[in-house]
Amino acid sequence: MNTARRSLIFDADDTLWENNVLFERVVEDYLDWLAHPTLSRPEIRSVLDDIEAANVKNNGYGSRAFLGNLAQTFERLYARPVTDAQRAEIEDLAAALLHHDIELMPGVADVLGTLGTRHDLFLLTKGDQTEQRRKLDASGLAHHFAAVHIVPEKDPDVYREVTVEHGLINENTWMIGNSPKSDILPARAAGLNAVFIPHVSTWVLEHSEIPPDDRVLRLPSFTALLDHF
Repeated sequence: MNTARRSLIFDADDTLWENNVLFERVVEDYLDWLAHPTLSRPEIRSVLDDIEAANVKNNGYGSRAFLGNLAQTFERLYARPVTDAQRAEIEDLAAALLHHDIELMPGVADVLGTLGTRHDLFLLTKGDQTEQRRKLDASGLAHHFAAVHIVPEKDPDVYREVTVEHGLINENTWMIGNSPKSDILPARAAGLNAVFIPHVSTWVLEHSEIPPDDRVLRLPSFTALLDHF
């Protein structure tokens, strides 16, 4: 373990707490509710994936955008507008998302508590400002971070802005997350180091290949950070 003080920037969704698995539970319930007479579940899921990919640039992330995608999927598959009653039923399926229920990853609070005595911790998450702040408040983790940044998207310029704002040194700064697309690749493009902690339920739109890179540390779990920092 290197004991030199470093700057550690953490992702939130699917790094500190479960996120996509909650959406996947809603999708499974939605597919049951939809009960399409001819299309299989994988075929319906493919339609939803296409709608999400098309809408994310304009509508962003979070539960409200997701509910809109579910309604639009219904309309595309049944070729008719979704009714107010059906929208209410879809919202009922997503109650856990709308109430910002939080399931922390194993050991997260203890690991952050220990790392905070050794290093400077920051949070960088993307999504809806209000929703992400409520999730952070519900998590009880906010006090671990010197600063919190909630942004619409994570690209190299965002990482550069964060490092400049806090006077961080690229070679001494690590981005820690589960998403190759949002956490690892843009952080590396901005000149930072990165820690990739894969999650079995990472959203398909966050998948991307990570090329061989000696400045990307791959760890099997969040608790394994204590062996390296």
